[in-house]
Amino acid sequence: MIKFVKVAVLFTAVATLTACSGHVENKDKSCGYDYFLHPAISISKIIGGCGPAVEQPVK
Repeated sequence: MIKFVKVAVLFTAVATLTACSGHVENKDKSCGYDYFLHPAISISKIIGGCGPAVEQPVK
């Protein structure tokens, strides 16, 4: 039973986190970065590594 609970918790965590990931390209599409939970808290976005981002369509 404990093993089932661990697997269920792991599955829930993975399912939740994979739903909150994505990819953003800069305006001239020469650079992009992946984010895990939200684009604003991505390290690449924070340091401005790719410049201004293109507006992303809402999914």
